[in-house]
Amino acid sequence: MRLEVHVQSTERLLASLAIHDLDVVLADRVAPPGVGARAFNHLFGACGVTLFATPRLVSRYRRGFPRSLDGAPFLLPSQTSTLRRALEQWFEKQRIRPRIIGEFDDSTLIEVLGQAGKGIFATPSIVETSVCTQNGVKIVGHPDRVRERFYAVSAERRLVHPGVIAISESARRELFG
Repeated sequence: MRLEVHVQSTERLLASLAIHDLDVVLADRVAPPGVGARAFNHLFGACGVTLFATPRLVSRYRRGFPRSLDGAPFLLPSQTSTLRRALEQWFEKQRIRPRIIGEFDDSTLIEVLGQAGKGIFATPSIVETSVCTQNGVKIVGHPDRVRERFYAVSAERRLVHPGVIAISESARRELFG
């Protein structure tokens, strides 16, 4: 078995799935109707979201969370991200107006800039320990009711490819078990 990983927009990946260039697309959203072919969504799991920052920013914004975040510097995913939309809804509900420092398609770049102290950033809570360890950041807080969901999107109603089954079972057991 050979594993190839392609990082592209969900729309491009789903187009490749439709013409059978890919066996599965791992995504943070379900395939929208009308993707050009039958696509079946298989939920791996869901988790909360954690906000991170450097110790200096954490000391400033953790106390009084979440109200303390009004005007705080944020590094956000791009407008097309489901996480971005969920965070914006949470900001609105909390009446928080973040100061957006930057918007990014690349989550690694967000973490690098967050590590450099440029702003607060959000990541799925299932990786919070490794984010803190690898980036030298601390937890600002957990936005209530903000959830990330993860899907395997396939052209088949049931997952049958042995590699896809292995990835799916491992994700459910190791990440969301």
